[in-house]
Parts: sequence; structure tokens; C-alpha cells
Amino acid sequence: MKAASLKEIKTELNHRSPSELLELCLRLAKFKKENKELLTYILFESADEESFIQSIKAKVDDDFETINIKTFFYIKKSVRKILRELKKFIRYSQNKETEVELLIYFCQKLKDFQPSIGRNTTLINLYNRQLEYIKKKIPTLHEDLQYDYNLELEELF
Repeated sequence: MKAASLKEIKTELNHRSPSELLELCLRLAKFKKENKELLTYILFESADEESFIQSIKAKVDDDFETINIKTFFYIKKSVRKILRELKKFIRYSQNKETEVELLIYFCQKLKDFQPSIGRNTTLINLYNRQLEYIKKKIPTLHEDLQYDYNLELEELF
């Protein structure tokens, strides 16, 4: 089965009644956890972006607490998983300020992590890639936010 284009889907959805749209949304939510998470964000959390950011930060804190620190292999796997989940939540928000704030928070947690990531090249490279990514995103924000985030970014270098 070939998937329809976004334009085709949009025009088809325009012809549906509100009750049919409701059924379609509920059916989508049943299939994948990500669909349900996205609907949850849109319906309940998008109105209060600050509390959404705080809940994601709390999740990142919990995830960093549960990292197995026996070997760097497990640390790398866990850090990548945390970053992958963080990027997923950033995609839900589609807000550049949220993206920069959460990535800066992730980098702060990674920098302060014990054992130090300085002893592992892969983790250092991951950290540096995120810093470069943040550096590219900051100029797209409002001037006042740029200044604040640049100060936070300088602390991470």
C-alpha cells in the first residue's frame, strides 16, 4: 500500500464531518505510542509550554539518575536514548525556544555527569555536536533570548 501525500490527506480531511475526524484521531492514537503522546501534548500541554518544559526536564533528571555507570558502553547507550527521547519531545513542541532550552539542559546534565564524559571520545563528540547544533539555533530566536542563551552556552564550552 502506497501512502497518500500530505496534500491529498488534507483535502480528504476537509470533506469529513467533525465526528468522523474524532473517530480518525482516536483510531490513530490506538496504533502507536508516539501518536498518543503527540495528541496528549496538543490537547493538554501545548497551552502551558513552561510546565511541559519542566516535566521534560524532570524526566531527563530521572533518566540520568538511572544510567548504569559500570562501563562507558552502557553510559553511551543510555545517553543516546535520553537524547533520542528529548528530540522526540522537541518535535512535538516545534518551538525553537523550547528546543534550545531543553538541549542546553541536556548538555548541562551531560557535562556534570559522573563519571566524567571527558574520558570517552564518543560522549565528547556527542556533547560537542549538541553544542554546535544549539549555536546554530540561537540566532533564530528573539534578541533578548539570544543573549540569555548565549551566556548559558558559554558556560558549557
